[in-house]
Amino acid sequence: MSAATETQNTEAPKVKRYREGVVVKNKMNKTVIVEITRLTQHAQFKKVIRRKIRYAVHDEKNESKAGDKVRILQTRPLSKTKRWTLIKVLPK
Repeated sequence: MSAATETQNTEAPKVKRYREGVVVKNKMNKTVIVEITRLTQHAQFKKVIRRKIRYAVHDEKNESKAGDKVRILQTRPLSKTKRWTLIKVLPK
């Protein structure tokens, strides 16, 4: 077996990551900030905690506005902070 064949077999197919969140900021051109909230349980006290993370998302057509629920897809790095792109604005 050649070296080229071995490297082809070890490569796993890329899994596309989708997330759903709410646009919290749209002041920039072609960029929005999307906040995704998840509920987790505290390890020691067992209380439910709300955790949130913010993503810089590429919005090519500037179609979303603050308060919209959106679906985003992970892509290649587009800038220093943008690793996600807007797929669609979900109905309310």
